[in-house]
Amino acid sequence: MGTFMTWKSPDLTGRTYAVTGGNAGIGYFISERLTAAGADVVILARNADRARAAADAIRSQTGRAVAATLPLDLADLDSVATAAAELSKRDRLNGLIHNAGITAGKQRQTTRQGFELVVGTNHLGHFALAAQTMPILAATPGSRVVLVSSLTTKLVKFDPEDLQSERSYTQQKAYAQSKHAVLLFAFEFDRRLRASGVDVRAIAAHPGLSVNTFSPARPGINRASGIRLPLPVQGKDRGARPALRAATDPDALSGQYYGPKHGSFGRPVVVSPPQISRNPELAARLWTQSEQLTGVTFEIPGGEG
Repeated sequence: MGTFMTWKSPDLTGRTYAVTGGNAGIGYFISERLTAAGADVVILARNADRARAAADAIRSQTGRAVAATLPLDLADLDSVATAAAELSKRDRLNGLIHNAGITAGKQRQTTRQGFELVVGTNHLGHFALAAQTMPILAATPGSRVVLVSSLTTKLVKFDPEDLQSERSYTQQKAYAQSKHAVLLFAFEFDRRLRASGVDVRAIAAHPGLSVNTFSPARPGINRASGIRLPLPVQGKDRGARPALRAATDPDALSGQYYGPKHGSFGRPVVVSPPQISRNPELAARLWTQSEQLTGVTFEIPGGEG
């Protein structure tokens, strides 16, 4: 399998992975590495032109084409449902990587359905996507859902009474709320999968501090600035590795959490999440709340709905 220091992937020929936000940043490098390893990759992105640019860059780097690009706006549940329906038409889905995410603006904004924009995009949109692709995931033995969180969950406390930052709003709080929700969802998903006995794994990951500065240049996608920062950071190509390991390492287990060894940088290893994210009562409450808000019932074959 390799040490993941230089990213030696297993052969992924015959496997299909869908990557949200696979057209830029960490998502681009996830898509590129999966394609290089032989996988059929579906890039889900809001902007069709940027998705095509990513597909062109991947072909240039790897000599292989991505399987498809699909429109997906996680801030619009109608778009989520359409994307899920398209993914469900495929004959397999070995991995669904919840990579896409946005940071918060200075003012509170809302999604098309009226949710706070950041938690609506980073958590609720992904929750609905996973729920609506569950049948194809369950039909693919050993499939995985990889949920990407953030180091911010170590720095900012979760407020379960104000998921959508309606009582108080700051950029830092809104982003942290969304990423805490991602982790709570990941571990509750794992609990329900284990209870059902279905052969699907839910694995969380975070990229550390990953910036374009240290990333290799990709024409049409990004260019390295050459500026060095006085911080322990890494490029987005390395920031992709925790999610890549969670998605492809044969030994990665459902319920694990991968991140850089040194917190903000380093090779991907199993790391400890914030204690609150392991709270089953809080996670079950969030799961029910997410179903109610999205109007999507998350049914797991053989288990809890």
